[in-house]
Parts: sequence; structure tokens; C-alpha cells
Amino acid sequence: MSAQAEHPERGIVRRSLERLAGLAVVIGGAALKWGFVFVKFGTFFVSFAAYSFWFGSWKFGLGFVLLILVHELGHVFEARRQGVPVSLPTFIPFIGAFVTVQNAGLSPRRSALISLAGPFVGGLGAAAVWAAGSARNSTWLVVLANIGFLLNAFNLLPIGFLDGGTVWRAVKDTWHRPQIRFEGGVPVQAYAPDRESAARLATLYVLLAAALVGGLLATRHSGML
Repeated sequence: MSAQAEHPERGIVRRSLERLAGLAVVIGGAALKWGFVFVKFGTFFVSFAAYSFWFGSWKFGLGFVLLILVHELGHVFEARRQGVPVSLPTFIPFIGAFVTVQNAGLSPRRSALISLAGPFVGGLGAAAVWAAGSARNSTWLVVLANIGFLLNAFNLLPIGFLDGGTVWRAVKDTWHRPQIRFEGGVPVQAYAPDRESAARLATLYVLLAAALVGGLLATRHSGML
């Protein structure tokens, strides 16, 4: 009887080990196949955790990181629309995120459009959150929209590495400097300064900045700003 009782126990143990081994194979295969997702988007999850801790709310932390992602995807979509190689967004907790654009040979105008696309799409994302918050009478969504407008308006400041800095450098270059046509990264022809394009870029910048500041002021009743 004792020997017979041991066989079922050994069978249970063996089946358990087989299941664990099978699970390990599945996990290992998924890691090999989809591991790049965790490598590429690992900084997203780190930022999500950091902002959730900072704001004291996982929902708010997730919403904030998604708004940053939407902003960066604006750059990605415009760069790819122009056929310019661009990386996926990389997040830096408490600082933001960035994409790397291979802008060698890009005209100032095309570079400026890529820079403007981030605040433009990011502003649309904040407006969508605002609309959802208003429809649901949700204070935290309106506060999130307020911060989204602030984030994108801040990026339009004409300073250094910010999107606004890139745009205003492009405006000045387009206004004052001859335009160079590149082929394969090599300059092949020069044109007179394109002041009409410079004026259009400046107008786009001012209109977008005004819209973002308008959204920021319209959502400030949330008590956040």
C-alpha cells in the first residue's frame, strides 16, 4: 500500500515540474521574441512608476506619461511623413522624453515643422483630455489637461534645445541665410533667403503658442495653476 501511494504523489510532482518547465519555455520564448519591447519602452514604465509616486496616483502618473508620449509621437509622425529617420521616444524620469532625428541635410523649414509637430499633437492630446474631463465632470482629468497644455506651451519657449528654440533658429536662418539644396547629404545648389517661408513658420509658431496658452488659461479653474 505504501509503495502504491507513492506513485500518485510522484506523478503529481512530475506533472507539476513538467508544467513549470513548459511555462519557463513559454516565458523564455516570449522574452526572446518580445524582449525588444521592454528594452525600447522600459524607460516609459520607469517614468510611469516615478510620476505615479510623485503625483501619488497611478492614474495621474499614467495620464501624464501618455501626454508626454503623444507629444513625442507628433515629432515621430512628422519626421516619418517627411521620410526622415527618427527613433522611438526615450523617457527620462522627471525631465521628459526625446526622439533622435537624423537631420543631416534637412532644411531649416523641415526641421522646424518636425519641432512644431510635437506641441501641436501634444496640444491636441491635452484638448482631448480636457474634453473628456468636462464631459465627465472629472477634476483630475481637467487638471491633467492643464498640465498637458503647460508642458507643450513650455516646449515652445524660444530657448536652446526646446522645440521653440529650434523653430526660431529656423525662422532666423530662413530669413537671413541662403537656402541650400542637398542631395545625399551633399550641398548642390544655393537659393536666396526664403523670407515668405520664414514668415509662415513664425505665424504657425505664434498661432500654436496662442492656442496652447488659451487652453492653459481655460483649464486653470481646476485649481492646479
